[in-house]
Amino acid sequence: MHNVLQKPDTRQFAKFALVGFASLAVDYALLIGLVEYLHVDVFLATTCSFIASVVVNYILSIKYVFSRRADMSRGREFTIFAVLSAIGLGLTDLFMYVGVAFLSIGYQLMKLISTFMVTWYNYFSRRRFLNGGRA
Repeated sequence: MHNVLQKPDTRQFAKFALVGFASLAVDYALLIGLVEYLHVDVFLATTCSFIASVVVNYILSIKYVFSRRADMSRGREFTIFAVLSAIGLGLTDLFMYVGVAFLSIGYQLMKLISTFMVTWYNYFSRRRFLNGGRA
């Protein structure tokens, strides 16, 4: 097990996962709070909580997960992160809409399902475009 964690890709994915769990905690707690306590529409709450989690994810990812590309300014780096996150938001909203509105899956469970599916997109797209030039 120790040798597995020594591989750079494995360490990077482990850091990505920890950052993801922190972001998920923000996302999920805010979603539940908005829907259950403030009675915000589930789809609006999904978007708001996702955006908040993206901010947390950006700060933690840049600091702990992905190395900075020497050939890219912070502004360009953030723009790429924002575009990739907007695509992730679109996927999340789509999955939530289909799961909640058409498949009658509870929004709490559907949020976990959609997060799992979008996590793979997030990792590979961010690794490709933001990881110090490594694909």
